[in-house]
Amino acid sequence: MKQTILTFLAAFSLLFSSACADTAAVTTTSAQTQAQVSSLQATPAASATAPSSSSAAAAEILEIDTHEESSDYTWSEADEVLIDLQGSAISAAGSGVMVEGSTAFITAPGTYRLSGSLDDGQIVVQTDIEQPVRLILDGVSISNASSAAIDIEQADKVIIILAEGTTNTLSDGEKYTYASADVDEPNAALFSKADLSISGSGTLSVSGNYADAITSKDGLLIRDAHIEVSAADDGIRGKDYLVVENATLSVNAGGDALKSDNDDPEALGAVLIDASSLEINADGDGISAEGAVQINSGTYTIQTAGGSRASLSADESAKGIKGLNAVVINDGSFTLDSADDALHSNGSIVVNGGTFTINTGDDALHADTALTINGGELNILSSYEGLESALITVNGGGIALVASDDGINAASAAAGTGGQMLRGGPGGMGGQAGNFWFYQTGGFIYVNAGGDGVDTNGSASISGGTLLVDGPTNNGNGALDYMGTFSISGGVVAAAGSAGMAMSASQDSSQPSVLIAFESAQQADTLVSLQNESGLNVLAYAPSKPFQTLLLSSPELKTGGAYSVLLGGSSTGAQQDGLYLGGSTSGADTYAALTLTGTVTTLGTAGGFGGPGAPGGPGGRRP
Repeated sequence: MKQTILTFLAAFSLLFSSACADTAAVTTTSAQTQAQVSSLQATPAASATAPSSSSAAAAEILEIDTHEESSDYTWSEADEVLIDLQGSAISAAGSGVMVEGSTAFITAPGTYRLSGSLDDGQIVVQTDIEQPVRLILDGVSISNASSAAIDIEQADKVIIILAEGTTNTLSDGEKYTYASADVDEPNAALFSKADLSISGSGTLSVSGNYADAITSKDGLLIRDAHIEVSAADDGIRGKDYLVVENATLSVNAGGDALKSDNDDPEALGAVLIDASSLEINADGDGISAEGAVQINSGTYTIQTAGGSRASLSADESAKGIKGLNAVVINDGSFTLDSADDALHSNGSIVVNGGTFTINTGDDALHADTALTINGGELNILSSYEGLESALITVNGGGIALVASDDGINAASAAAGTGGQMLRGGPGGMGGQAGNFWFYQTGGFIYVNAGGDGVDTNGSASISGGTLLVDGPTNNGNGALDYMGTFSISGGVVAAAGSAGMAMSASQDSSQPSVLIAFESAQQADTLVSLQNESGLNVLAYAPSKPFQTLLLSSPELKTGGAYSVLLGGSSTGAQQDGLYLGGSTSGADTYAALTLTGTVTTLGTAGGFGGPGAPGGPGGRRP
């Protein structure tokens, strides 16, 4: 059976959504500590395609032939071989089974129904005949103090069926006994050297006290199953691929929870999950793939290494979802609390949909090559940096993020430093722009950042959607920090921050903007309104933090138009994250009057250094 998994070329590449429909707006409360996406709608700009300077889509669709066939789940009861587990003994009625004390050797293909308890024994599968072995677990409890409970040494493939209405348990000991010092397998309570499938309406509980709980050195497929796992090391591992469909999994792991780690270039080492419910607590990564991770739907609760407030050493990896080649999220509900990046790839990340609630001790979404958001609702409640990649594109969706450092950072991955980025330095310190980009063609973005709101070591292009920034209160960072250009050709932008490193839009912008530098810092929640000659608001914004500069841009601003800047009061416009569209302002003081003589207008004096930022040094965590 073929399963489709997306993988990405190792170049500056991304997928663009062919349709940028209405995008979810964002509502925040107590913006310093939390961000929430609401169901409000923001109208996209007329231009909903990526700027021509961005790179073209470069994705391959790879079909992986799994071992699954429809005949795997059908058999005749008359052909079943019964294996009765009797504490320290085993009895078998039929051919294909050899019993030695408390060990049953299955030596031929067929269907075997196991029932009863085995206190310190083992089921071994070893057959070189190219036909499947089917194990029906009909209320079994199997433990082994010094090896795997089920050890599949050789088979074409093995299908484990969890009989309806049954509870089945497998466990191993904390120490294994091997035949010689150069042998290190099996190493899991349920271990397989062959392709393995697990299915059925019963339940399976696996305790891997030595190392892993469930491991297949080939492919592993879990379908329509309820499985609970605890492991000293990895929870569930399919080396070639791990496919989970319509399953309920609870995993507590001392290493990675779900894992596929074949690094063969032929697109192995992939994880595909669909329509499943996963509850994960791992000291390592929650979901980890050497190749690609693709999630189509389902519900996922993942905590790694104790959560976002935990500390990690430089060589530890505790990411929520990691695909070293690519991560693709099509839909689903995600609650991620990770000590490391919540979503991570050394290649590309594409988010097409889904709802996310994220707390992370590092980056919320980090991709070395390209990060593309086409839809979904992302609530990033806490992070070091919110979105980070060499190429960041937002085509749709709703994003609300809180970051202790930069909110959005377009920068380079430092070679050999384990996937960390070269951080952008403060504005005005000089440096040369690189080929790093932040594009926004649609969607609604709210950024609350302690460092730079939007930081690019190259350039940025805003052609649609809404971008709101509550930037830094210190003068060492700015709401916008760029080394090339920051071009606005569409959409709504309101970016507030301190005055020391404030930057306006660049002169190549085609949509007018105004950077207002106030004589003194304004209190949080102070409304700033930009009114036209008719006394109607073009837009108004009330930053959630103290600010001294505010950049405003809207398609309604016209070069040559006369406008008034009002300070304070209240607005009758529709409010989203402090942004008021339409309506009028009352009870405010007139701060200044201005005429837009060009596409970039500055009112007051700010950004004493005035230049772009310089890249910082490399990080050090492993991928």
